[in-house]
Amino acid sequence: MDLKEKLVSSFLAFENQVEVDTYVHNIRNNAIKDFEEKGFPSKKEEAWKYTSLNKVLKENYSVFPKQDNALEYREVKRYFIHDIDSYKIVFIDGKYSSHLSDTTHDGMDVCLMSAALTKPKYRLVIENYFNKAATTDSLTSLNTAFSREGAYIHIPKNKMVEKPIQIIHFSTGNESAIMLQPRNLIVVEENSFVQIIERHQSLTNNAVLTNSVTEIFAKKRAIIDYYKVQNDHHQASLIDNTYVNQRQESHVSVHTFSFGGKLTRNNLNFYQHGERIDSTLKGVTIIGDKQHVDHNTLVHHIEPNCESHQDYKGIYGDNSTGVFNGKVVVEKEAQKTNAYQANNNLLIDDKATINTKPQLEIFADDVKCSHGCTIGQLDERALFYMRSRGIPEKEARALLMYGFANNVLESVKINALKKRINQLIANKLGVNIGFNL
Repeated sequence: MDLKEKLVSSFLAFENQVEVDTYVHNIRNNAIKDFEEKGFPSKKEEAWKYTSLNKVLKENYSVFPKQDNALEYREVKRYFIHDIDSYKIVFIDGKYSSHLSDTTHDGMDVCLMSAALTKPKYRLVIENYFNKAATTDSLTSLNTAFSREGAYIHIPKNKMVEKPIQIIHFSTGNESAIMLQPRNLIVVEENSFVQIIERHQSLTNNAVLTNSVTEIFAKKRAIIDYYKVQNDHHQASLIDNTYVNQRQESHVSVHTFSFGGKLTRNNLNFYQHGERIDSTLKGVTIIGDKQHVDHNTLVHHIEPNCESHQDYKGIYGDNSTGVFNGKVVVEKEAQKTNAYQANNNLLIDDKATINTKPQLEIFADDVKCSHGCTIGQLDERALFYMRSRGIPEKEARALLMYGFANNVLESVKINALKKRINQLIANKLGVNIGFNL
């Protein structure tokens, strides 16, 4: 049977594994029916025109791990931002690792989705927020149907979380091919602040398909800095669906750094419900070989006096393919909106490809909105100048590419993370540059 049939037939067994209340049970049942009706997206759909899942879906994925797997910290230390003190929520092949994690219930909840879905004390939050921001996109519905484990973060009012929170999903490769479906729920109440770093990492070259969904709720005057680090093996594919629901005067920024993986699809959706909201979406993509990265973004301006800023940089080599499909919707009531969108790309090899489509849908008449994209190569005059000053060609090219991505990195607010991203970029470019941007 194909993967769709396998998932649908496995659903009943999954439901019998975990006891949840009627509310969650009904959501799951409706979700699997929606997925069964729609199936996996294809290139016939406009939003998936340049990204095909056919090769990814041909693998014979295990839907449930056959055994519990353990890892020692020394084996995976390099994947943590270990230069800082942080909370950690770690999963191994989709299952929680208490040994590697550092969670808390001291004045806030930094813990597990499985606990939130099953324990009565979390019921009110689940009923108010779970599956409330997510759409009925077929892959989101699939994740909802199988939602069991992931990060549950609830920050109460007037709370400044002093340490960043790291959410890390490891795949051990003990299965020849595995499909993982983590579900994260993040609720930040009024006047609170949190920083979150998310990473999906396979430890072997075995095939992994991760279908992840994250719902983020930022209440009045909440501030959330969210960072996604994507630097996986060439047989790992990630479909990341993130939904951000913002209320009055909240500030949410999401930075996405895509450096690795076979196929990566980032669906990032912002919905602004209130005035004086600020939404920031930034990304850097550097890929080669036959890698494929697709950024699909939406910012929905619903009420007046709000801002959004999108800035995505892409560097594509070898036979790699990049996609950027960014949409800004400004409703009639959303007067005084300020929306900026930019997608700039470098093709450093003749066979590299970029498909970019920035979009504005504006129904208001008193707004400041701009969008644009560029596709080009390195400036030969700048390269000649640097070489004439004694800089070798390889290092000169790398310096120019560093400069190209600099304005995205400048807005990273965690210094240890910024250093790590700088190092990852240097590794991708194959050079050793002795300074930080």
